[in-house]
Parts: sequence; C-alpha cells; structure tokens
Amino acid sequence: MKQIVTALDFSDASDAVLNAAMAMAVSLQATLHIVHVLEPQPSYTAYGMTPEEFPAIQLFQEESQKRAEAKLKEALSTARGQVADVRTELMMGSPLHAIIDYVKDKSVDLVVIGTHGHGAVAALLIGSVAEGLVRKAICPTLVIPCPIPS
Repeated sequence: MKQIVTALDFSDASDAVLNAAMAMAVSLQATLHIVHVLEPQPSYTAYGMTPEEFPAIQLFQEESQKRAEAKLKEALSTARGQVADVRTELMMGSPLHAIIDYVKDKSVDLVVIGTHGHGAVAALLIGSVAEGLVRKAICPTLVIPCPIPS
C-alpha cells in the first residue's frame, strides 16, 4: 500500500480519522492524501433566480471554502510532523462521487473515513458517505467510528 486517502468533514470524528490515517501511512511508508469535499452551491435557475438576486448563498459558499482551506492547512501541518509525504485536495461536488473519482484517479490503495453513528434511519434519509464508500469503492475502506464523548 503506497497511497492512502483520508476524507475529512471537519466534524468531531476528524481528529480520530486523521490520527488513524497518519498511523497507517507511517507504518506502511505511504503517501497520505487528505481531502475534503465541498458541496456546490444550489442552482438558482431552478427557482428562476440569478446569483445577484440571492447573494447570501454565494457568500456562504465563499466562507465555507475559506474555512475548508484553513482546516486542510491545519491538517497538513499536523500530518507533516509524522508522515513523510502528505498532500491535500479541496474538491467540489457530491462527497461520495468526488472521493470515488479521486481514488480512481490517484490509484489509491486504502481509504480512511469516519462515521458519525447516526443510525440506520439517518443513513436512509440523508445517506452515508462511509457506507457508500464501503459499497462502491474500488479499494479497501477503513471506517473509524466517531469517538463517544466522555
């Protein structure tokens, strides 16, 4: 295994996920790819509006991108202290599909991702990136559970 991807959503589970991915990368002397996926802003045309008519969504998207870039930079700094080869990528799109495409494009050997443990009903209603990766990924996927608060 030479290429490991960890997909972070910057939730409470992200530290545990990053730590597990770093440990795997160090032990396998692998390149660690830290990725985050921003969902695109909604289409205005479906509502007969232009971006100028609804600027709050554009401002929200810009702020989300700035925060994601800062969080990725933070994760990169953390990982560089332990892993020899670390890369980051901020992507736009559906998280599941963007991660699967990245895995294929980079010939990834392992995906490390977290889960929130919302349960079957939440996964059914809102979907689960971790579940989708386990079912659709072309490489092994390690799912790290969200730590239980003490």
